[in-house]
Formats: sequence, C-alpha cells, structure tokens
Amino acid sequence: ALGCSPALGFVHSGHELSFVLDIADLYKTDIGIPIAFDTAAESDEDPGPRTRRALRDHIARTGLLDRCVNDIKNLLLPPGTETTTPDADHVTLQTDGGHHIPAGRNHDPESDFDPIPGGQW
Repeated sequence: ALGCSPALGFVHSGHELSFVLDIADLYKTDIGIPIAFDTAAESDEDPGPRTRRALRDHIARTGLLDRCVNDIKNLLLPPGTETTTPDADHVTLQTDGGHHIPAGRNHDPESDFDPIPGGQW
C-alpha cells in the first residue's frame, strides 16, 4: 500500500476515486484506448466485457501495476528520493529521556523473560 488517498485528485475532483482516475489517465492513451479499439474491431459481440478482460490480461502480462507504483512514487516524492528500496519498518519505543530504543524485546534488566525470542517481531 502506498498510503495515497483515492479521493485526493489533482485533475479530477469531487469524486471518491479522483486520484485513481488521475493515475488511470496516465496510461489511457498508451494502453486503454488501443486495447479498446482492437477489441471492438475483433467482433460485433459486446465489447465491454471483452475489453475489460483484455485490459486485465495486459496488466498481468506487462507488470503494469509495478510501473504504476514507481510512477506514483516519482510523481509524489521529492526529487532524489530513492524509490527502489522497500521501506524498512523500524519500531521503537521512546524513553523518558527522549531516546528511542528498539521495540519487540524485554528491556527490563532484572527479567530474563522475553516474549519474542531474540527480540524480533
């Protein structure tokens, strides 16, 4: 999950999926329109379901969702931000002195009980 609000649109607004529609527009002319016309030209059968299946197959075959994720990160993150490394989840506890210590382990020096062996989540 990227943590983007689907309703936060830049071009589209006033719709609960405005952001989704904005991102879809990035690929509409390169992918959606050609597939729709090719599918409609194949037969007189209802093109709606056939077009949706063709789009689904294209998305799976080409890894389009991975491309979408990278494009969204490149659009929203500041320049120079590394987008290829997965985010590491470092959970810490804040002490009374304002220091951060690793979470997921027993920090009581008088206890040998560790509910999670090795202190790993």
